[in-house]
Amino acid sequence: MVDYAKLRDPNAEYTMRDLSAETMGITNERGGVRDAEITDVQTTMVDGNYPWILVRVYTDAGVVGTGESYWGGGDDAIIERMKPFLVGENPLDIDRLYEHLVQKMSGEGSVSGKVISAISGIEIALHDAAGKLLDVPAYQLVGGKYRDEVRIYCDLHTENEADPEACAEEGVRVVEDLGYDAIKFDLDVPSGHEKDRANRHLRNPEIDHKVEIVEAVTEAVGDRADVAFDCHWSFTGGSAKRLARELEPYDVWWLEDPVPPENHEVQKKVTDSTTTPIAVGENVYRKFGQLSLLQPQAVDIIAPDLPRVGGMRETRKIADLADMYYIPVAMHNVSSPIGTMASAQVGAAIPNSLAVEYHSYELGWWEDLVEEDNLIEDGRMEIPEKPGLGLTLDLDAVGEHMVEGETLFDEA
Repeated sequence: MVDYAKLRDPNAEYTMRDLSAETMGITNERGGVRDAEITDVQTTMVDGNYPWILVRVYTDAGVVGTGESYWGGGDDAIIERMKPFLVGENPLDIDRLYEHLVQKMSGEGSVSGKVISAISGIEIALHDAAGKLLDVPAYQLVGGKYRDEVRIYCDLHTENEADPEACAEEGVRVVEDLGYDAIKFDLDVPSGHEKDRANRHLRNPEIDHKVEIVEAVTEAVGDRADVAFDCHWSFTGGSAKRLARELEPYDVWWLEDPVPPENHEVQKKVTDSTTTPIAVGENVYRKFGQLSLLQPQAVDIIAPDLPRVGGMRETRKIADLADMYYIPVAMHNVSSPIGTMASAQVGAAIPNSLAVEYHSYELGWWEDLVEEDNLIEDGRMEIPEKPGLGLTLDLDAVGEHMVEGETLFDEA
């Protein structure tokens, strides 16, 4: 294992913007636990329906904060890389430490991607730790409360996702049996009419098939639930426009990511071309990236992924920008209970919260990762009044479901 504490930091040799407490001259005593210092940062990867990267920040006050980075490989190594920049710092200085990490990692790509995801996991853990140190829930740290519970929308799948009737049956089942009044299906599913999967162009028979799915689901569910459809950045601008227009007669909550995420001019043209609501944002990073969607009003709904976009405060800032353009926030989320609760805490604290995604309804042990139960009931997540995120990791369950070769956290 590389000793990152001894790794050279070439970027620091060329920047004057070192935001460490030492460089900034932050020396005043604050009193009691408010003088806590970070002593360690650790990660553990859980093999869920996604490989969830859990993050823990340890302090000399005996308080440990837990967070989560966006799933997948690489974040754990990046977090280990950043640990020397955090040890000895005060965990209450969340905004400064976020900016400090962004600056220290700027030469390694902190404008987007895995570096920001790794920083997001630390940032969430800092909110959990700060809430515990100050004895307040995390939502209090990002502005206070607009609501006691947050609406959850459930991402659904079937064994035959290309079968409209199978999708309709699953939608009805989840609404009637599980109590959700907001659901989402994938629409970028094979229709059997494809001629070339690489060119992103939709032929008319392909569009007809997607309309059949939307028609079957929305008519079966009726007004009992809002229904969104996800395209996963799959189509050309022209195809997205044609598809969105064909869906206008149906009660579509939103059409998500119909075109690739890089070119926001194309995105705006798609959104402007239709009355079908368009949601975008999970593949766009930080407030700066989201602003390039919000300022030209290239979306009807913004959909940041909190453990990916920059964390809790960054998501709050994105929500404030969105509110300037009267755009609601529907948070993309494929996380364990930790990342999901972090999203819900922010959802409770912003006026324009629409819903938070839940992607693990078929995973029977999702909730086992924490000691608390009944996290989602009747399509709602109640916001705990306990300090921090209000969740306690069950380390036995985490250990049971770790990715092979992974190491469990130290005890708190």
